[in-house]
Amino acid sequence: MTGAEEWVLQGGQIVSPQGVIRADLHIQDGKIKDIGPDLSLSQELPCIAAQGFLVFPGLVDPQVHFREPGLEWKEDLASGSLAAVAGGVTSFMEMPNTKPPTTSPEALKDKLRRASGRCYADYAFFLGASAENADFLGEWEQAEGCAGIKVFMGSSTGNLLIEDDATLERVLRSGSRRVAIHSEDEPRLKQRYAEVKPGSPHRIHPEVRDVETALKATKRLLRLVEKTGRKVHLLHVSTAEECDLLRERDLGDLVTAEVTPNHLFLEAPACYEDWASLVQMNPPIRDRRHLETIRQALVDGVISCIGSDHAPHLLEEKNKPYPLCPSGIPGVQTILPLLLMAVREGWMDYPKIAEITSQAPSRVYGLKSKGILQAGMDADFVLVDPQWKKPLALSWIRSRAAYSPYVGMMTHGFPIQTYLRGKRVFDLDQGPGEAQGSPLVYQ
Repeated sequence: MTGAEEWVLQGGQIVSPQGVIRADLHIQDGKIKDIGPDLSLSQELPCIAAQGFLVFPGLVDPQVHFREPGLEWKEDLASGSLAAVAGGVTSFMEMPNTKPPTTSPEALKDKLRRASGRCYADYAFFLGASAENADFLGEWEQAEGCAGIKVFMGSSTGNLLIEDDATLERVLRSGSRRVAIHSEDEPRLKQRYAEVKPGSPHRIHPEVRDVETALKATKRLLRLVEKTGRKVHLLHVSTAEECDLLRERDLGDLVTAEVTPNHLFLEAPACYEDWASLVQMNPPIRDRRHLETIRQALVDGVISCIGSDHAPHLLEEKNKPYPLCPSGIPGVQTILPLLLMAVREGWMDYPKIAEITSQAPSRVYGLKSKGILQAGMDADFVLVDPQWKKPLALSWIRSRAAYSPYVGMMTHGFPIQTYLRGKRVFDLDQGPGEAQGSPLVYQ
């Protein structure tokens, strides 16, 4: 039963940032009508038994690259969103570095048209900031389906690069919504890459895009944030030094930050020895010192949330010699299995997972009706079997990239079913349901 307009999820362990309780979910017309014990006894409604399962709010992934238009051989909106719901992600925000890049209202409308009827999860798309469009972004960011503005301070695609403070200040002064920032210093990147010998081992990637590259850009950014008063969201924090800087400056809600699971679970130099280019991403995976500091910053709230930075490439592309091989790791599907493993390791708990994967990204970007399981919210949730203990199988991966550095990892809990607005969109045994995603709504 996946299509009923009113039904009850019975007897699951409902996970929220406040704790875990056994309760029923009464779902009506895609919304949560009520939560409480034994609701099924007082309602003559269809029921789905959830005894023994954890019920997490649907994950919100605020940073994915689904490659459409222009790079569909790597991923498209259908395959990327299918990977999302297979991993329990019911909402995603997609980045603008496609071909052509999403730098105009027309390009945004094109993505929305492509997504309609093809996405398994709800969706929104970032507009990319450039020197050419900086003064129009305040108007454009209000468009339906716009996730906000994305700034690349370090090298990316085409004209999606803002390397100087004057242009960045223009962007920050144009508009009011929170701006997502890739923070690496472009002048230093140019200097560092000029020194790289072709065919160098992949393990030098964190030396090329070194700590100073990230820290220098983030210091510049925070100065401009204080000057302009514009809210920003710092993406994929990768260094202990940036965590320390965020803690020391303590700019409150002006600056929020996120981390990828890769920076929480992969460690240099071992990951480069095991996976070489397949774990190359920007900013890079670094050593144990950074991993431990970032974990602590996530646990204590200096870092607000998780974003996968899902960035797929085909194996033949990744197998090019350094530095010609593209950077990026597919990851939208593996967020939840990795964090469930962190619970097993003892540095994470279920309520914190609900906070950093659902409530916090919804709050940071101002999503309406998403992020927590309570009356009046969208009935987006994922059932997790906490007893599941099997190696993560490559056959489970739905991304066109068809690889993951986490294949073979022993899981400790696993997503079994995913529901979007009360309808099942993925089942581990039966596969996908109907592609019924719609544009995310912002407050």
